Amino acid sequence: MKFETLAIHAGQEPDPNNGAVMTPVYFTSTYMQDGVGRPRQGYEYSRTMNPTRKALQDCLAALEGGSLRQAQGEAFGLAFASGLAATDTVLRLLSVDAHVLAGNDVYGGTFRLFDKILRRFNLDFTFADTTDPESVADALTPSTRLVWLETPTNPYLRITDIRAVAEIVHAHANKPLLVVDNTFATPYLQRPLELGADIVVHSMTKYLGGHSDVVGGAVVVKDKELADRLYFLQNAVGAVPGPMDCFLVLRGIKTLPLRMERHYENAMAIVDFLANHPKVEKVIYPFHTSHPQQKVAQHQMKNGGGMVSFIVKGGKEAAIRVVEATKIFALAESLGGVESLIEVPAAMTHLSVVGSQLEVDPALIRLSVGLEHQSDLIEDIKQALEKA
Repeated sequence: MKFETLAIHAGQEPDPNNGAVMTPVYFTSTYMQDGVGRPRQGYEYSRTMNPTRKALQDCLAALEGGSLRQAQGEAFGLAFASGLAATDTVLRLLSVDAHVLAGNDVYGGTFRLFDKILRRFNLDFTFADTTDPESVADALTPSTRLVWLETPTNPYLRITDIRAVAEIVHAHANKPLLVVDNTFATPYLQRPLELGADIVVHSMTKYLGGHSDVVGGAVVVKDKELADRLYFLQNAVGAVPGPMDCFLVLRGIKTLPLRMERHYENAMAIVDFLANHPKVEKVIYPFHTSHPQQKVAQHQMKNGGGMVSFIVKGGKEAAIRVVEATKIFALAESLGGVESLIEVPAAMTHLSVVGSQLEVDPALIRLSVGLEHQSDLIEDIKQALEKA
């Protein structure tokens, strides 16, 4: 089945008891067993598994697995209470003194978890320019056990050639795990498992949910042994989403292909406007001709997505004036919803990287372009820039 069909049907069979088309929300913590150690259909306690969560996990596996399901077997999906819960669980695969190589432009919460929390447990982190495969090769060490990529990155929208990095990483003596945070692209635009990644991570709060009404995270893998290790951690650590959260993400996924196309159309229109505006110093968008990795983006992504960053002339104060002057673009953190959002990452989502090598230009503005009419969005940015 094609992606659009999988988004609506994968993992979501009609209820066998009554034929309900929509996946029921199973508000239950425990399940009656047929005998000691004999749970019905494998369900015993909802931290371990819940039917609504299973539907979501199967759907995620189908969307990220793509051709892997036919060519190499199943993919495996796991849902978590947040994107950071998913990230934390993946890092729990590692042992003390393991080295992690990450990109030098990642979400502020990811950097905070790596640098401020996990270092205390004797994990070592290096941040390198993953857009350059040679930099990745040079940064690998004898103790490297995991490589963490964002592509596109947050907030500079840098693009890493996943296949090229996968070849380098998997040729290393340690066979480190290659993890790709696919939140910005979604499986509709990019499928890292098919490009050589071992693990894909999502903040489902963003495009997968798509309506700014749920927080969640996801992990998808293609190896059964690795999946079993992660399922054990999911149950043992317990950072799982509730059934209503799972239902809301499933509902959001059904329109993901339609939304991602509209996000892209609106983003391109805004990029064209910003690229010619006298008060904009630089516009950053993966599919724009000015982007240094445009060809890589076009090769591994279906379209450029709905995230746009730009640097406004006049520095930090000008950026603040712009984001505080918009009327349709809401000044808010997060992204990927149907409504348009605007922020200054250096002072908001990426405050945790201040003073580090990942520090963000305070004049950089990040847009999450929504589904409103593009002329209204452009007019809103236009009037805000006039106050820059």
